Parts: sequence; C-alpha cells; structure tokens
Amino acid sequence: MKRLTKLAAAGAVTTVSALVLSGCGFSGIYDVPLPGGADLGDHPYTLKIQFKDVLDLVPQSGVKVNEVPVGQVKEIGLTPDGWHAEVTVEVNGDVKLPANAMANVKQSSLLGEKYVELASPGPAEATGQLASGATIPLARTGRDVEVEEVLGALSLLLNGGGVDQLNTITKELNNATAGREPDLKALLDNANQLVTNLDRQSANITRALDGLNRLSMTLKDQKDKLVGAVDNLGPGLGVLEQQRGQLMTMLNALNNLSGVATDTVNRSKADLVADLKALTPTLQKLGEAGSDLPKALEILLTYPFTDQAYNDVKGDYFNLFAKIDLNLKDVIDNLGRSRQNPLNGLVPVPGLTGGVEGTQPNQPPPLPIPGLGGAPAQQAPSSTGGQGGGQPSQSGLSGLFGVLSGGAG
Repeated sequence: MKRLTKLAAAGAVTTVSALVLSGCGFSGIYDVPLPGGADLGDHPYTLKIQFKDVLDLVPQSGVKVNEVPVGQVKEIGLTPDGWHAEVTVEVNGDVKLPANAMANVKQSSLLGEKYVELASPGPAEATGQLASGATIPLARTGRDVEVEEVLGALSLLLNGGGVDQLNTITKELNNATAGREPDLKALLDNANQLVTNLDRQSANITRALDGLNRLSMTLKDQKDKLVGAVDNLGPGLGVLEQQRGQLMTMLNALNNLSGVATDTVNRSKADLVADLKALTPTLQKLGEAGSDLPKALEILLTYPFTDQAYNDVKGDYFNLFAKIDLNLKDVIDNLGRSRQNPLNGLVPVPGLTGGVEGTQPNQPPPLPIPGLGGAPAQQAPSSTGGQGGGQPSQSGLSGLFGVLSGGAG
C-alpha cells in the first residue's frame, strides 16, 4: 500500500513538472537533449543535404563519417521545389570533407536507428573543401535498402515467382551436365582465357570504338555527298548495262590479244634475249661515256660555232684564228691517200713520197680534170699527117703547183 502511494506521488510530480515546463516555453519532445551523441565542439558548421527519401529519419539522429559520430541532424524539411526532403545537419568543425562529398541514409543494424553517413568520393576525385552552409545535391545522395523492401521482394519471389520450378531446373541441369564435367571445365577455362584476352585488349577495343565513332561522325557530316553519289550512281549503272555487250566483246578481244601476245613473246624469246645480249656492249659504252655524251651533244647543236666562238665576235666583225700547215710533204702525203688521187699522171718528184706514182691496183682510172695532169697527155700529131693543136700535159713541179693553185702550170 505504501509502494502504490509512492508511485502515485511520483506520477503527480512528473505531471506537474511537465505542465510547468510547458508554461515556461517548452516546444516539443525533440528539444529535450539526449544523452551521448557526437561532440560538436566549439565551432560546428551547418550543411544542407537533399534526399529523395529519408525513410524514418528524425531530428537528433546521428551524422557519421567512417562509422564515427561527427554531428547530428537538426531539422528535416522540404526543398524549395517542395518535391524532395532537405536535411539540415551540424558537423564538428574539426572534420574536413571535400566539396564534392556524398551523403547516404543508413541503418546502424537490422532494426537499429537511421543516421546520415558522409563520405568522400575518393582521393582521386576529391576536390576542394566543404564549407559551412554548403548544399549536397540529390546527385550525390542516396539511401540503403530497407528490411521491409527485402522482405517484400522475397515474398514476391516466393509467392509469384518460379520457386516451385527450381527443383525441375536443378534436375534438368544435372541430367544435361552428367558425364560432361571435363567438357564443362574446358569450356570454363576457354571462357576465362577469352575474358582475360578481352581485358588485355580493352585499350585496343576502346581505341577501335573511338575510331568507329569518328568514322560515323565523318559519314554523318558527309551524308549529303554520299546521298548525291548514290543517286548519281544509278544512271552510270544504266549506261554500263546498255554497253554490256560491247564490254563483253572488248574483254573477249583482249583475251584473244593476250593469247597472241603470249605466243609471240614465247616464240621470239630467244631472238629477244640475243638482241638484248648484243645490245649490252652498246649500253656499256654509253654508260662509260657518262657525262661526255651530253657535252658532245651540246657541241653538236652549236656546230660549226661552239660556245667559245661567241667570245671572238666583236660587234660587226669576227676574229678568226687559224693554224695552217704548209708542209709540202704532208700535203702531198694526204693527197696521195685519197682513193681518187689528184696527183695521178704527175711525174714523181725526187725526195717526195705519198703515192704520186700513179693509180693504185684495182682502182678506176682518174677522171680528167681540166688544166691538171690527172688524165693521160694527148699525143702530138705526127709529122706525116694528123691533126695537131693539142696542148702538152703538165708534169713535174709545175703540174703539182697547178694542182695546188687550182689552175694550169
């Protein structure tokens, strides 16, 4: 009886205290401080985090980084557009996060409380520093799967899925693979090698896809020209179709010509090889001539005046330098070497050589030259009758000088 009296007195005191607090400005149960929680420090900073769904997250829930409490949820409201949740949190000022930090609503255990997990995207992607008043947008927030969702999906699988057919599927798979274990093992090994090779060639495959992308873009830019080419190809094919008979005739004639040409080449092969061999010395000499042949051709085009002759032209007159050999012996020798010797019929001059003795054997007789002794001298008429008046033939040095001077001696 005394225990019941004490409990009733304690309840009355609690009620009175609640009424007193309500009268002194108490606004709600969320304002009552909870024991434990994160240490916010002397200078916490505030963040706003947008979520599509915050589940049953409530104010005073924890904020953690790597499972370490660093802050708490202060307020849960709506975004300015009114379609999503906006959670205001306070974080200890000593906690540094990158400007592109991510946030997720997680659960401490299977039936535990919800909290907000802040995380960095990674050392390579992290940029800047998260400042007070910053907002983490929807693109970098999410939530874990709820236990109710897992159970609902499992219920859907058990009730409306094909669980009752798993036994049949398992039996059929066992029947299909029975006795084929080595083949299946080899198949898996080959698949492993294929995947490994594809992984090694991933850079080449990516490069090939990039090249294919560039090619497709080029074809897209040239689409009008390709369409025009295809449209203009039709008339050309029509012309080819009309001339098909002529093309076939031409190809047949070309086939016959190739046969004749082959037969001709085969028959004349020996002669062609012989001609080429006979041409070898000529080509060798031309090669040995080298640069002398072009120089000779240059002089031939300027005959009889070479390039050096231009230096001798002085205005309206031309300087001529000549070297004349008046050696009488050499002149006679040169004249005596001719086939038609102009010295035939001359009396040999003592001390001179060079073929002035007369016509060489097997040579035709020299033609008569007026005023020269190149023909037999006419015989004077005899005293017994006959016509005279013929001039005596010239001989000796007088005849020779007559030949050199171009007149009679």
